[in-house]
Amino acid sequence: MDIETLISIFLGIGLAASVGFRVFVPLFVLSLASYFNVWELNASWQWVGSLAAVITLGVATIVEIFAYYIPFVDNVLDAIAIPLATIAGTVVMVSTVADLSPVITWTLAIIAGGGTATAIKSTAGSARVTSSVSTAGFGNPVVSTVETGSSIIMSVISVFLPILAFIFTIIVLYLIFKFYRKIKLSKP
Repeated sequence: MDIETLISIFLGIGLAASVGFRVFVPLFVLSLASYFNVWELNASWQWVGSLAAVITLGVATIVEIFAYYIPFVDNVLDAIAIPLATIAGTVVMVSTVADLSPVITWTLAIIAGGGTATAIKSTAGSARVTSSVSTAGFGNPVVSTVETGSSIIMSVISVFLPILAFIFTIIVLYLIFKFYRKIKLSKP
């Protein structure tokens, strides 16, 4: 495996982690990166870098970000976003991985891309439910802002510093593991 392939895997995993915070932000950032020739996508995914995709994903990103600031809509979005995050995490991984056989690419995309996105989205959804219950929803805009900011920062880092994004993803997944382990051990 050459360095370009490894970097493309790191990019995909970083973007998949970002999908766990917001579904459309990383897709939009990837679309912009492809449109401006910052990152070359796989041949069958070149359409993601088209002007139509940039506009469509840009509008979807804006709608998603603002929808998370509407009380109770944010909780509904979290419920439907988990399967969407799984799909989007898989898609960003498939679209970025270079020079691997289709079997390896899709296996990696489903496990590393979809799995990472799902783990982070599930935890983010749990944070929103906790915020809704403990603050009657008044804390949810703070949660939404942190999630959106995390998604934007992680997406940009993934495109420009994929190795750092991969390291951040490992740290986030480790923290999620520790959080769930602590909850499991505290149950009687």
